[in-house]
Amino acid sequence: MASKNEYKASELFEAQANLYNQIFSFMRPMSIKWAVDLGIPDIIHNHGQPITLPELVVALRIPESKATCVHSIMRLLAHNKIFTIVNIDDNKEAYALAPTSKLLVKGTNHCLSSMVHLITDPTIVDLYYQLSEWTSNEKLTIHETTFWDYYHQNPNHLKSFNDAMESDSHMVRLAINDCKFVFDGLTSLVDVGGGTGNTAKIISET
Repeated sequence: MASKNEYKASELFEAQANLYNQIFSFMRPMSIKWAVDLGIPDIIHNHGQPITLPELVVALRIPESKATCVHSIMRLLAHNKIFTIVNIDDNKEAYALAPTSKLLVKGTNHCLSSMVHLITDPTIVDLYYQLSEWTSNEKLTIHETTFWDYYHQNPNHLKSFNDAMESDSHMVRLAINDCKFVFDGLTSLVDVGGGTGNTAKIISET
């Protein structure tokens, strides 16, 4: 019997399962980045119907030896509702776009692939490795400079940030189509931290 200061074995195993679930959760955004980098949402969209694993491997033009890895990551993405698994002839499994992966198809007015690239960028991810340091210091820096200074000193990173903010603003367009009354009576508007000001432009055009 466990003492007042101890836990039962079943409680410890449950806690261990929860801990491991949390620390391995980094695979969720990394697997989404993997799918975007390989263009899998576009492949499925252009395929015009659910795509089987062998068809996907061929479309990706990757070594056959990596098919098992593709299968595992696609199963993880399906479990997290990024893609959908459907049954086709002879009970074969195929992958289809889910509402979330439809947001990752290029060329649409609601594509959020650039947001995926921004949030999973190593520079951004590295900031979270410094949370304990940030807590102990006055401000968090990137390579010994402030967040915004770093972006303005690195045009490629700044473009990535602006692209992500602009993609997110297109979702705002969808949201405000039915909420135009919210802005009735306003004579001025300021877009704070929006990158290129695209959200303010969208609102002013409604």
